[in-house]
Parts: sequence; structure tokens; C-alpha cells
Amino acid sequence: MSTALHEIDERTNLTANNKFELLLFRLGEAPGANHRELFGINVFKVREILVMPDITEIANAPPYVVGIANIRGQVITVINLPKVVGCKPSKGTSILLVTEFARSTQAFAVEEVNEIARLDWNQVIAADGKGGNLVTSIARLDGDKEGSRLAQVLDVEQILRDVLPNSCGDIMPENIGNKIKLPAGKVILAADDSPLARSMIENALKALDVPYVMAKTGLEAWTKVQSMSDIAEAEGKTIQDKIALVLTDLEMPEMDGFMLTRNIKNDQRFKSIPVIIHSSLTGETNENHVKSVGADAYVAKFVAEELADAMRTVLA
Repeated sequence: MSTALHEIDERTNLTANNKFELLLFRLGEAPGANHRELFGINVFKVREILVMPDITEIANAPPYVVGIANIRGQVITVINLPKVVGCKPSKGTSILLVTEFARSTQAFAVEEVNEIARLDWNQVIAADGKGGNLVTSIARLDGDKEGSRLAQVLDVEQILRDVLPNSCGDIMPENIGNKIKLPAGKVILAADDSPLARSMIENALKALDVPYVMAKTGLEAWTKVQSMSDIAEAEGKTIQDKIALVLTDLEMPEMDGFMLTRNIKNDQRFKSIPVIIHSSLTGETNENHVKSVGADAYVAKFVAEELADAMRTVLA
């Protein structure tokens, strides 16, 4: 038990230096390719890795659902990840990744697990514009040197919504509560690397009738905070006249939400700006660490009503 706790503490402490750990695995060959690409998922999302257990097929299951497995007394949906991304495993799917994120537990069948890579977030670049709506970012495993191995970081939230659409509730404006009134000129600054998450956040903010500025990475959000501060100063105002609240994901290329929050809270100009961390990385360990970096609130993805309530509380 002490070893397990030490490993959790060590991984949690990585975030103090804008680092994280990526579990690397393979899913087989893509159509027209004669090699197998590397894929990755944040270790914090992985509960355990198992040799494939007995699977019970479910009648009329969605196309990408293999069935269900009874794992330590919990019945968990098993998703065929190679099939989702369009790969053909030559060795079959003999490994199961049991994951916990966005308030749910599910399992992904994969061909093989390779290693855990410890990376700096600046080794990860956003995948926007590089093709593929199931990939949030590209990890340069050997740094930015020429010929570095690349791993595709999967957008597991998007995959889960595609495979099990009923697992992600739609935003109902009539249930989200009273609209939020911001002083003229103020906006919400939101940062998330997932296109799906950005879309859902935008829909929630529109339902609340609040103006917002969206960023795709923590570094982009941090740059926006500084540039908006310069604009405010030129107008004889402060950054508090421009930004009402920062809403940030945790996992993001270039700079994660922990570092973004720490940068804001450690800067005398910005520390009074409320920060809400909005993440699929649920669990007591993550929530406690969120408090340690100075965030004003933590909301697990994605229930629009809870996000709205947290915003109202923090702004009040």
C-alpha cells in the first residue's frame, strides 16, 4: 500500500513541473499502412491493465462495443478501441485498459501495451488541423529533435460519446438555471484541448448568456491573460475589468491546467481572478491536488448544471 501511495504522490508531483505520464499502446495496422502506430492515454485515467478477461456479448450492442466484463465485482462495458480508430490488430486484442474519467468507468480492448513515458507538456502539440477528430494532441516522445517518435493522444471523451452517446447528457437551457450577468466588458476565459469539450462548454456559456473567449491550450490561455492585461493597462484599467473568471481543463498540450492555474495565482496582477478547473480527471487525489495549486473550484466533466452552479458561486 505504501508503494502505491508513493507512486500516486510521485505522479501528482509531476504536475508541479508541467510534466505527466503517458501510457503508450498499439492498436494494430491502419488501412494502407504496414506498421503499427503508437497511441497514448494519460496514466491518471487508467485504473488498471489486465489480460483480457471473459467477455459477455450483449444483444443489439452498439457496433464498437465488444460486450461486458465482470471485473472485481463491477460490470464494465468493453469497447473495441482498434475498431473505433480504424486499425486492424494482427495479434488480436489481448489487453484490457480499465479507465476512469468523466464520472464513468469503461474498458478499452487494445492489441498491446508498450511503456509509460514521462513527458513535459511542451513535448505535446495540439492536433487541431492535422486530421482526425479522435486525437487531441501529438506527443513527441524524444523531444523536438528530428526523427522523434510520435504518439497520438486519443480524445477518449469524444470516443466515449461516439460509442455510447447516451453517456453524455445534452445541455437543456431550461435546466441550467438563471443566466449570469457580467459587468460590461468582462468575459469568461475558457481553455480545453478537446473539440467536443470546447463545443459543450460554449453551449453552456451561451445558455448562461455570458461572453467568453476560448483557448485550445493552457499556454494559449496564459498568453491571452497577459495580452488582455496589457490592453487593460493601456486603457487605464486592470485585468479584473477584462476577465471575470478562468475555466480550464487539466490535460492540455504545451501547458496543463495545473501550471496555468499556478501561473495565475502566483502573479500579483492576476491572483484575484477566480479559476475553476473543469476536468475529466476525477477522483479524490486529483481534486485534492487541484486545491493545492490554488484553484477556486473543481468541477468534474460534464454536467452543465453543476458547472453553472460553480460559476455562480465563485463569481458571487
